[in-house]
Amino acid sequence: MRCLVTGATGYIGGRLAPRLLADGHQVRCLARHAGRLRDAPWAAAVEIVEGDLRRPETLPPAFADVDTAYYLVHSLGQAGFESADREAAEAFAAAARAAGVRRIVYLGGPEPARDEASAHLRSRAEVGRILLASGVPTAVLRAAVIIGSGSASFEMLRYLSERLPAMVTPRWVHNRIQPISVEDVLRYLVGCVDLPPEVNRAFDIGGPDVLTFGDMIQRYARVAGLRERVIVPVRPLSPTLSSYWVGLVTPVPNAIARPLIESLIHEAVVQEHDIAAYVPDPPEGLTGFDQALELALARVRDAQVETRWSTASGPYAPAEPLPSDPEWSGGTAYTDLREQVVDAPPEALWRIIEGVGGEHGWYSFPLAWSVRGWFDRLIGGAGLRRGRRDPHRLQVGEALDFWRVEEIEPGRLLRLRAEMRLPGRAWLEMRALPAADGRSRYQQRAVFLPRGLAGHTYWAAVTPFHAVVFGGMARNIARGAERGGSDLSSRSGGR
Repeated sequence: MRCLVTGATGYIGGRLAPRLLADGHQVRCLARHAGRLRDAPWAAAVEIVEGDLRRPETLPPAFADVDTAYYLVHSLGQAGFESADREAAEAFAAAARAAGVRRIVYLGGPEPARDEASAHLRSRAEVGRILLASGVPTAVLRAAVIIGSGSASFEMLRYLSERLPAMVTPRWVHNRIQPISVEDVLRYLVGCVDLPPEVNRAFDIGGPDVLTFGDMIQRYARVAGLRERVIVPVRPLSPTLSSYWVGLVTPVPNAIARPLIESLIHEAVVQEHDIAAYVPDPPEGLTGFDQALELALARVRDAQVETRWSTASGPYAPAEPLPSDPEWSGGTAYTDLREQVVDAPPEALWRIIEGVGGEHGWYSFPLAWSVRGWFDRLIGGAGLRRGRRDPHRLQVGEALDFWRVEEIEPGRLLRLRAEMRLPGRAWLEMRALPAADGRSRYQQRAVFLPRGLAGHTYWAAVTPFHAVVFGGMARNIARGAERGGSDLSSRSGGR
């Protein structure tokens, strides 16, 4: 069948597309910017159509001749997310109905009692109702906590468990939750292609284990080989305070941590398992919680994380299309340009450039980068701890600490767009250029487009530090290439 996947740049959509292909289906992906999917390993096997759910007039080409359409988008962490999700769902439903789509599949969240529902869960439930009322047979899969390498829930659990041997927690850590592995979620999503046309309903999906969040922390500690954690629940920790606490300890920013925490406040236990009548459980049964943790940790350890929660554009990205003009024409543009001759071939220099960030750090003055990251978290930004999906390879569109990869010319250019909170827009370019006698030339350019007086003042305030931060970065990248990239994290200011 021909399947349309929205949200293919996100955590679930980026894993669903290759599995649909493996199951023999034709796949079309809807993306606001086709370039965001350019480096996905399966991109050449799918059809990519540009369109925007916020602009219904762009949708007909994406829905033409589609059998099954997957709705995997949401505005988690963005201001006004309820109205944005409502409008997007209505546009999706109308386009699917007009195109004669046979089936809609939506991955939503648990639905608690209406008087207890958080704004996040209310919105997810509303989207499900809109799609069920679309006139197109719809399957709504309701999952609570999804456990898989790179998922926001897993990252939150992982960092809390590993960094805090003892913790003061809200009382909701004793609420019951039925987590599910990402592999089981994907199996259900793929299986929904074959649902009979009369099926138009929601299904609860969950794994075999019913746990509290406290249980999940202790079982993570056991699977990861850590000592038992000391958990002291207290009443006063509200979702807002809890989200700040999670944002402080984990890579998940407050804006995303809060709706996740609000979901945990309500018990989320599967009330029925009717999906098994249409998508049977595997012979070995559903993936248990401990097994899901082991699989996720193995993927992290082996650098085989397919997608991460930060892959999708977050609330920090500017709304306008990404610029690609290397001259940065239009308006005032401040630049900081550094060059170094490197006694190593361009290939060696490129390996250092592509390995920037994450555990390798930013090759200069780690304290300055850390302080900037902490400050960004305090004012609601992405912060520096998002890290990177793969320690050696980057793809266009993925997050890299508080940057996003905007462009890659393999072996030659890496361009990053800033997603930290700034009074303007900023980019960082790194180039590996050939030089005489088998050597190379490293070129580094920081560009800042100020917004108003605050932007000009900001640039003036940080300029005195550029010689140390950007100058040191250029020198250390060159030295790293000359040394063959050995011992990067200790020599280059790794965090």
